[in-house]
Amino acid sequence: MNKFWEKFFYSFLYITQGSSYLQPRAYAVLHRMHHMYSDTEKDPHSPLFSNNAFTMMWKTKSIYSGVAKNTLVVEDKFLKNLPQWKFIDNIGDHWYSRLAWGTAYTLFYIQFAEYWWLYLLLPVHFLMGPVHGAIVNWFGHKLGYSNFDNGDNSKNTLVMDVLLCGELYQNNHHKFAARPNFAAKWYEFDPTWPVIKVLDTVGIIKLQMKPDSTPF
Repeated sequence: MNKFWEKFFYSFLYITQGSSYLQPRAYAVLHRMHHMYSDTEKDPHSPLFSNNAFTMMWKTKSIYSGVAKNTLVVEDKFLKNLPQWKFIDNIGDHWYSRLAWGTAYTLFYIQFAEYWWLYLLLPVHFLMGPVHGAIVNWFGHKLGYSNFDNGDNSKNTLVMDVLLCGELYQNNHHKFAARPNFAAKWYEFDPTWPVIKVLDTVGIIKLQMKPDSTPF
């Protein structure tokens, strides 16, 4: 995408992630590490080396913080073609931004929640990014079926992965890491793929074909 749309989606990312904002650059580095070292000790989020989803994501948080703050040495091969906008990153990563978004969520609940038990969902809203990551990386490497032997423990957890927008086709994704359509079989459906095709058709993004499955 061009610079205008990159900044548009960068801003949109901050608005939609809110209190659980993750730097695209740091996230991309961890994602590349995950593919390169899938289900090994170097994997930043493998359930095979953690007792539970919480400890797995705490490990991920520590590595993410090191990458985001440039206190962790990262191999050069993981640093190519990464998006970065320090202005948004500095805002999104600051505690006052996360506190402001959390306050806004709480006020929204006070205004519209009709039942007390709905407030139990607030922590999920506060930590939506880590919650999503925990679900995908824990269940996506624990439960489900495999279409391909990738040499790791990646699984396709849901046959029709509408809930996680295709992210739980982990086995397919690890086989074809650069392919934007995570579905691989006729009975699988990645709901994000049609959105990507529309964005490509109207010229907001331009899909690039790669000869292999490398993620970067």
